[in-house]
Amino acid sequence: MQKANPEKYTRQRQAAIRAAAAVFAEKGFHGACTKDIAERMGIKQGSLYYYFDSKEEALGEVCLFGIRDYVEHMDGIASSGQSFEAKLTATVTSHLSSYRERNEALKVYNDERLYLPEARRRRLKKLGSRYRQQLENIFDDAKKSGTVRDTIDSRFAAQAVIGMCNAWGDLIVRDPDLDLFKVIQNCTDLLINGFTDTKNTESQRN
Repeated sequence: MQKANPEKYTRQRQAAIRAAAAVFAEKGFHGACTKDIAERMGIKQGSLYYYFDSKEEALGEVCLFGIRDYVEHMDGIASSGQSFEAKLTATVTSHLSSYRERNEALKVYNDERLYLPEARRRRLKKLGSRYRQQLENIFDDAKKSGTVRDTIDSRFAAQAVIGMCNAWGDLIVRDPDLDLFKVIQNCTDLLINGFTDTKNTESQRN
């Protein structure tokens, strides 16, 4: 269908994606219907099909909206010349900030994407795999430079960082008053410095 005003249509479709994200985050894919999305936008149900052909397409666009930008941010972080600590801090900051900026869409991506048709899941999986691979590369480079232990399993480490961020991201979504900066600070400190007091450990050895 020819769009009379492409810029206006793009803005309205983004509003439709955000409305769908809010509904799916609240009710889940199976509990939601297109009428719920239309009501969230303040339009008639029939008008929603101007933006989505089906509820499944709406879910696919929400999931893509949730993950696309933060994968592109990871590409930039991994290719930068920063130190390992700076890259890891930037990764955690970008990942967790994404939940505050487009929180409902990322929650839907994490919780509901398996209900998409296989072709759409493959596209999203490719993006997710790219994110994980870039994070693996950061750990591989740090191992080569001696910044981290060479016994570290880069894939496991990348998945652990992603798992921590996703878990805290879910809390960020549910609690808008949660101090995002403090969460980022604590996660980064734990990942870089660990649990043990290295200074105290060294003094005990001596």
